[in-house]
Amino acid sequence: MPVFAIPFPVIDPVALQIGPLAIKWYGLAYVAGLLGGWWYARKLVMADGLWGGRARPGADQLDDMLLFVALGVVLGGRLGFVLFYDLERYLARPQDIIAVWQGGMSFHGGLIGAATGLVLFARRRGVPVLSVFDLSAAVVPIGLFLGRIANFINAELWGRPAPDVPWAMIFPHAGPVPRHPSQLYEAFGEGLVLFILLALVVRAGGFKRPGLVAGVFGMGYAVARIAAEFFREPDPQLGFLFGTGTGGGGLTMGMLLSIPLFLAGLALVLRARRGQAQS
Repeated sequence: MPVFAIPFPVIDPVALQIGPLAIKWYGLAYVAGLLGGWWYARKLVMADGLWGGRARPGADQLDDMLLFVALGVVLGGRLGFVLFYDLERYLARPQDIIAVWQGGMSFHGGLIGAATGLVLFARRRGVPVLSVFDLSAAVVPIGLFLGRIANFINAELWGRPAPDVPWAMIFPHAGPVPRHPSQLYEAFGEGLVLFILLALVVRAGGFKRPGLVAGVFGMGYAVARIAAEFFREPDPQLGFLFGTGTGGGGLTMGMLLSIPLFLAGLALVLRARRGQAQS
């Protein structure tokens, strides 16, 4: 073992085995993220002072909203992975598209799917779309944090080689070279830090400016994801889209998909600021 390496804490990816039924940590992370977000969203919608009298979903409507989000995340996440990360494979074997048990989900695809579901929910319930986006954005980092922890437990999406970094780890199936635990970096940046940032924006009156919280989320996630991509090993079927990655350079698919997300978030923030100036 190299001098600078922490042994990977091998954890069984199966959290619970009941006969032939295997419940994995990754699936539990999805469920816990959705339920944790639902619980936090109830707290937020019931705090009248945060909204300044603006219309938003009622606490009794959040079950319906959760269903729309869950379907959007799963369908969008899977289709996003197919289209963005491994299209050639799935064109050759289209039957594998539904084989979700083999893994393969895209955050950016899941975000598009969730946003579509939220638009449908808002129209069905007659509530402002931007208020629904803001509420959802405030709770998303809960699921992001848990999902990245599950990635770490599964020993997947590991980082780039880092033989001289004291906290580098040797991941199973990733060779003998110590690597950045990039899943933990993402859990910290996309999960914990982003959650705190959005909570502060909400407490500062973010819900009173429709689109502001969602915009800050888009920009914040994009920055955190792009930063993490400098330490994360690119997907093997894609590699670097541009550049070689030498010395930390090179453009990855995660970076590329985060650029339009940042711009969309910036547009929402500017729109919210204009609305405040005009009110």
